Amino acid sequence: MGELVNLRRARKERARREREAAAQSNRAAFGRPKAERELADAAAALERGRLDAHRLETQRTPDGGDEA
Repeated sequence: MGELVNLRRARKERARREREAAAQSNRAAFGRPKAERELADAAAALERGRLDAHRLETQRTPDGGDEA
């Protein structure tokens, strides 16, 4: 026969693991110093600007097609 499982205890353990996983992701997202967050935001903005600078622009024609 299989092992007896207390369903109440199993449910509480599962909830505890889910809360711990959420806390871990929050620590990763919000647990950084302000200077580090600002540096990461500035680097992301710089990369976005570089990517946008290399973007090829196309103009739309009135019939909905692209014009090179």
